[in-house]
Amino acid sequence: MAEAFPVAFLFFAGAALLLVLPRGPARAGLLLAVPLVAFAMVWALPEGNLWTATLIGVELEFTRVDKLSRVFALIFCFAAFLGNLYAWHVRDLLQQVAALLYAGSAIGATFAGDMITLFLFWEGTAITSVFLIWARRTQGAYHTGLRYLVIQIGSGVLLLAGAGLYWRDTGSLAFEAMTLGSPATWAIFLAFGIKAAFPLLHNWLQDAYPAATITGTVILSAFTTKLAIYALARGFAGTETLIWLGAIMAVVPVFYAIIENDMRRVLAYSLNNQLGFMVVGVGVGTELALNGVAAHAVAHILYKSLLFMTVGAVMFRTGTARGSDLGGLYRTMPLTAIFCVIGAMAISAFPLFSGFVSKSLILSAAAHEHYTLAWAALLFASAGVLHKTGIKVPYFIFFARDSGLRPKEAPPHMLLAMGIPAALCVLIGIFPGPLYALLPYPVDYEAYTVTHLITQMQYLMAAALAFVVLVHLGVYPREMRAINLDFDWTYRRLLPAILRALSGWLAAFWALWARSIEAGLSGVMRGLYRSHGPEGRMAAIWPTGSMVLAIAIVLGVTLIVNFAS
Repeated sequence: MAEAFPVAFLFFAGAALLLVLPRGPARAGLLLAVPLVAFAMVWALPEGNLWTATLIGVELEFTRVDKLSRVFALIFCFAAFLGNLYAWHVRDLLQQVAALLYAGSAIGATFAGDMITLFLFWEGTAITSVFLIWARRTQGAYHTGLRYLVIQIGSGVLLLAGAGLYWRDTGSLAFEAMTLGSPATWAIFLAFGIKAAFPLLHNWLQDAYPAATITGTVILSAFTTKLAIYALARGFAGTETLIWLGAIMAVVPVFYAIIENDMRRVLAYSLNNQLGFMVVGVGVGTELALNGVAAHAVAHILYKSLLFMTVGAVMFRTGTARGSDLGGLYRTMPLTAIFCVIGAMAISAFPLFSGFVSKSLILSAAAHEHYTLAWAALLFASAGVLHKTGIKVPYFIFFARDSGLRPKEAPPHMLLAMGIPAALCVLIGIFPGPLYALLPYPVDYEAYTVTHLITQMQYLMAAALAFVVLVHLGVYPREMRAINLDFDWTYRRLLPAILRALSGWLAAFWALWARSIEAGLSGVMRGLYRSHGPEGRMAAIWPTGSMVLAIAIVLGVTLIVNFAS
């Protein structure tokens, strides 16, 4: 039964140990040691179902290892290490415990071989991650956390319902490839889609991530959505619906990010956009596409964590992440600026950076399978990425103008946490072989061909030229304090307003109906009173002789009937 101890339990044990360790370097050291030890464990695990348990007659598979689960677990372990290194200065036990439990739950879900185990860890990510939002300890963070928790728990409820229906239909709870077409698989698909931030289900991401603590946002960006991508790749690879959902996800957030002022919200929209590329890859479903999904998930976690770290470092030093309040910070935060530019070039898929060697796998897979419209949408979205993240974030924070702010450079541990993924973004971009070796299927692909390079540089240069021209003409959306309405406005503002308006009409209707019922009952009571009240006919005094006569008649009739029978 126990060939391999579940890696998730190592994180849970580390979180329990944090509760008894004294505050100081010991806790911080444990936060770094646990993910590093877990990384080594995952690397050494053999393939197969390595740890099972039985619950109510159901066999649970806690450690199902193959190349797909391994690559996601490895990057999750590494992301946990980077996030905890970045948060070295944090002495908040709540955040420290939540960070370990959250990472452990994500890794546990990655290795789950059945839907019950997946559900347990799936809900674990929801319950633990919300404390990274609440740890900010503001009223806004409290309400945001509640919305986030409701949505994430709702995803788990759908998953559990789908698992129950799937067991009824098939007699199996194995977490494996499924086909849409039954209430069970649609429920599971929707559960995954909520965490993957599908269109119209995405606003929890832009709502919650910028509301978390500075370090909490970095940790949140690594796990929940990429766990959903893993689940989709495991359960619904080749589902064509995902291609068009992913194309919408890749394109629409571009426009919101361009007009957004809060740089953490810009990065949240950008995260949604990058998920779209991965969802398209899952929908295409070929070996090349799934390799692209896994590779892009790894690259994305590295450069997106890096970008959130750089913006977080700026916020840590200045107290704001609004582009309208920032500018010229390269003077006093030069290393942070360099790291931000590296992250921006990686997410924009410049050659020699990690995004180029991962994103091109997905683009090539879509083109090879003749999904021309989806390929064109991804190409447009790639150009948009350069606008909204590749240029906008570093430009408006570090270079656009002199805001007059002269903050100190980020603390050394933050710089180290940023430097590691920055170096990896470059190394993976130049030497993609080690990353390709970790992917689920053998890789026979060359990223640096003349066609790829020319195509990539054409749209990058065109997008850069468009940005320069728009800024020069003064028509590029300038950074300003504003609230941009997204789909969540419909259920956070519009729906409550409609309900409030309807409540007045419903109250009036209820009052009218109640009055009519009351009037009808009053009429009945008055009629009964006239008949049975003190003055009514039934209350009149009858002579005794009449009563005796009536009884005699009844008795006579009874005797006649008796003798006759």
